[in-house]
Amino acid sequence: MDGAPVDPIEPAIARDDPRGNEAAVKRVCELIDRPASTSLTPPPELVAEGAWRLGWLGLLYAGGVLCSYFARRALLTWNGTFEPGWHESDVIAMLAILMGLAVYCLSRWGGLPPARMVDLGMVFQVAGAFGIAAGEYWGGAPPQLTTSLTMVPSESVWIIVYPLAVPNAPMKILVSSLLAATMRPAAIVISAAAAGSEIVTPVTVASYLLSDYWSALAAYAVARVLHGFNVRLKHAREIGSYELIERIGEGGMGEVWYARHRLLARPAALKLIRKDVLGSSQRARDAITFRFEREARDTARLGSTHTIDIYDFGVTEAGDFYYVMELLDGISFERYVQLFGPMEPARAVHLISQVCHSLGEAHALGLVHRDIKPGNIFMCRLGPDYDFVKVLDFGLVKHLDTRAGQMLTVEGTTAGTPAYMAPEVALGRTDADGRADLYSLGCVAYFLLTGQPVFSGDSAVATALAHVNEQPVPPSARSEFQIPLELDAVIIECLAKNPAARPASAADLACRLAATVPPDAWTSDAARAWWELHKLSLPRIGDAPLATAPSSARHACWPRLDQRPLPEQLA
Repeated sequence: MDGAPVDPIEPAIARDDPRGNEAAVKRVCELIDRPASTSLTPPPELVAEGAWRLGWLGLLYAGGVLCSYFARRALLTWNGTFEPGWHESDVIAMLAILMGLAVYCLSRWGGLPPARMVDLGMVFQVAGAFGIAAGEYWGGAPPQLTTSLTMVPSESVWIIVYPLAVPNAPMKILVSSLLAATMRPAAIVISAAAAGSEIVTPVTVASYLLSDYWSALAAYAVARVLHGFNVRLKHAREIGSYELIERIGEGGMGEVWYARHRLLARPAALKLIRKDVLGSSQRARDAITFRFEREARDTARLGSTHTIDIYDFGVTEAGDFYYVMELLDGISFERYVQLFGPMEPARAVHLISQVCHSLGEAHALGLVHRDIKPGNIFMCRLGPDYDFVKVLDFGLVKHLDTRAGQMLTVEGTTAGTPAYMAPEVALGRTDADGRADLYSLGCVAYFLLTGQPVFSGDSAVATALAHVNEQPVPPSARSEFQIPLELDAVIIECLAKNPAARPASAADLACRLAATVPPDAWTSDAARAWWELHKLSLPRIGDAPLATAPSSARHACWPRLDQRPLPEQLA
């Protein structure tokens, strides 16, 4: 179509020309390998911060002109050294105040993109310098040349401070600073022409250029330093093909970041597992890293729609392990209970059954999650579906190698959360299987229905021992809802101390749960209505301020998802 933008890659591929295909591949590789440091603009989040600070700078400018000009004039009038009345410089001062207030209102209005607002700020820098100079020199230039050389002019301070508050490309700062440096001589010339007076000598006007142009060069140097810092910050917030945007969670093993793919612009959640939790020695870190890699590979192979999708994983140059997951729009079971209290039985059955779908596939492949808890299960909106469940954090999964009888996990640790830990896991038994997850899932269902854990001790050890020794109180005795007796019995069966007394599989548990409530007890319309009602109270990514990058050094990394199988001798 005429006038449509032409993709330089597509025509070559469409012609099926080998040379064109080679050029297209080369072009794609250039896009991928292009270093981020070639960008002349600050990162988008810093541009947004600069646009916001521009508003504060406009407000401070207006307040500064009001205090410095009118307060000084009032003091001089009171001393009798300044003739009272209306002067032309008053108009300039008032226009300068209005300009500062207008910049503040524009920055808070939000109608202009941050990049456009920052570029508009350069006009404010130049006009602001003229306003300062005109208010100071409208009555004429100081008669003595030494006057300008022994003081730091106000506009020189303004020129240097501006790039500190509102970062921009160094060349743009240089151009705007040079123009701002010219405003003082321009104000003197215009003032002299308006008053019909003459400037003593051209050297007097040229003298005012010295300090201001030095300030312009200093502002350029400041912009260069800030640009280098911003580039390093941008690199520090890049891991593999993903750029870290905002920290959305933190736990004992690491951090979870809201990230964005640099080429696809796809949002994702990136989990960083710190090097210090991987072991004290290099040998231990290598062994545990291999276990995480194998578990991430197994999780990536899971096809259940109720298991979190893993896009990529690898190791950063600093030795931190990371993996990239799909970004969910929803809340965890734990957060739900914190915000809204216990859940009605029909909805709890609907959600827990979806967890069974995820665990059923994992158990069939020999994977045991071992950390099923409310914080690792999300209820979310996924496309047109509401109350869609995703099971997270298979990073602590135990891999059961049925051929060799081996089990892979983190050596020297008891994985899991005490409040949701099966007795055999708490005792450190090595034969724990998928029924340990069903025990934890029973604890999760108990928590949803009652708003309380099954057991809560004074310490993690006391809580774990309670799971080993004490019998649970039925959830119906602790819930504000009328829980069906059949559902009560299924949950108590999940909490049996002996794994053999629990449901045989996740699929069996799902069938038994479905039989405890009427089929239409919780519908998709009810779920949609709940989400529409409570959407304003749900936490959303972006409400919190931007987090600081975890390190000032670039996270060079080695993605592992598409590598060849790891050597089996490391197992």
